[in-house]
Amino acid sequence: MNIPAELKYTKDHEWVKIEGDVATVGITDFAQSELGDIVYVEVETVDETLDQEEVFGTVEAVKTVSDLFLPLSGEIVEFNEQLEDEPELVNSDPYGDGWMIKIKISDASQVDGLMTADAYKDLVG
Repeated sequence: MNIPAELKYTKDHEWVKIEGDVATVGITDFAQSELGDIVYVEVETVDETLDQEEVFGTVEAVKTVSDLFLPLSGEIVEFNEQLEDEPELVNSDPYGDGWMIKIKISDASQVDGLMTADAYKDLVG
């Protein structure tokens, strides 16, 4: 299982890449493998400001639909529109082309509450 050390993680199996005051968010390799073939990613919260752990969208696989939870409070400034035509990128490249949203972080102190790669490895066993 691929768990890049430079990223942060949530208990909801999302990864977070921090660049200045912008965070890129996607689901982890573990999450996409548990979900199976992803057929649709829905994010209708672009340009909205949400609190940490609010639902920002859903990911739909062949057998289930899962909510996506915001790992950090802030404004959703971008959705990966490539996923509209190619949702399977979440399966094939979860940490690259399969990213989902970018957030303008409103409370940088929340970053300290995210998990390290080692802590996430412990969570998923």
